[in-house]
Amino acid sequence: MEQHLQEFKQYMGVEKRLALNTLLSYERDLKSYLDYLNKVELIPSLNDVQRVHIIHFLEFLKEQGKSAKTLARHIASIRAFHQFLLRSKVVEDDPTVQIETPRMERSLPKVLTLKEVEQLLDTPKTNDHYGLRDKAMLELLYATGIRVSELIDLDIEHVQLTMGFIRCRGKADKERIIPIGKTAADAVKHYLDQGRPHFVSLKHADNALFLNHQGKRLSRQGFWKILKKLALEAGIDKELTPHTLRHSFAAHLVENGADLRAVQEMLGHADISTTQIYTQVTKPRLTDVYRKFHPRA
Repeated sequence: MEQHLQEFKQYMGVEKRLALNTLLSYERDLKSYLDYLNKVELIPSLNDVQRVHIIHFLEFLKEQGKSAKTLARHIASIRAFHQFLLRSKVVEDDPTVQIETPRMERSLPKVLTLKEVEQLLDTPKTNDHYGLRDKAMLELLYATGIRVSELIDLDIEHVQLTMGFIRCRGKADKERIIPIGKTAADAVKHYLDQGRPHFVSLKHADNALFLNHQGKRLSRQGFWKILKKLALEAGIDKELTPHTLRHSFAAHLVENGADLRAVQEMLGHADISTTQIYTQVTKPRLTDVYRKFHPRA
C-alpha cells in the first residue's frame, strides 16, 4: 500500500503539477486512511476495499471530532487515490463512486480593517536589515494578495520594480503577473539595496528574494513567526492566519468597487465563485457606512 501511495504522490506532483504543500496534505490524509484499513479493517489488499470501509473510516474521523471541512478534504484525497489506482489497473473497482461529500457552511475569511493594516505595515522598524525585510514582505503581500507560499518562492528576477509588477507561480504551477504600487516597490527596493546584502551568505548562495539569518530562503514557518510577532507589537488582537493580508487585499479591492474578474485574476482563483465570497465580507461594512452617513438611515 505504501508503494502505491508513493506512486500516487509522484503522479500528482509530475502529471498534475500540484504544489508541495498540497502533495503533503494528500499524503497525510492517505497515510491515516491506509493505517486505518490495515489496523482496524484488516484489509490485506487495496482491491478488497469497499464503500463500507470508507464510510467506517469517515465515522471514525467524526468520532475524533473532525470538522466537515476536514472530512471533505479526506474524501477528496481518498477519491483521487482510488481513481488513480483504477486507471493504473491496480484495482478493478472504485469504491468511492457513491460516497457523498458533506455539505459545508462556508465561513467568511477574516480580514483586517484599513486602519489595522496600516498599523501592521508601519510596525517593522526599518533601521536594520530585519525590519527592512519584514516591511518589504508585508507591503508586498498586501499590495499583491499573493499567498505566503508564493511570497517565499519569489526569486529576485521575479520582481520587476521599474515596470511595477511581479511574476509568481501559484497552484498547479500556473504563472500570473500582478501589478505592485509605488509604496510596495519602494519597500522592496530599500530591502534589496540596504537589507538583503546583510542576509547573503557566501556559504549558502541563494537567489531567493527573502532570506533568513542563515542566508537561506525564508520558510513558511519562519514567516508565520515574524507575522505573529509583528501583529502582537502592532496591538492587533484579531486571530491572524498567513492568509489574512491576502483576504484583506481582496476584500478592500471589492469594497472599493474593483471588478471581480480582475480580483480573481490577481488572486489566481480558478473559479470566480471563490472570489465572490469577498462580496459577503464587505456587506456588513457597507451597512455600517449606510447607517452612519445616510440622513434617513
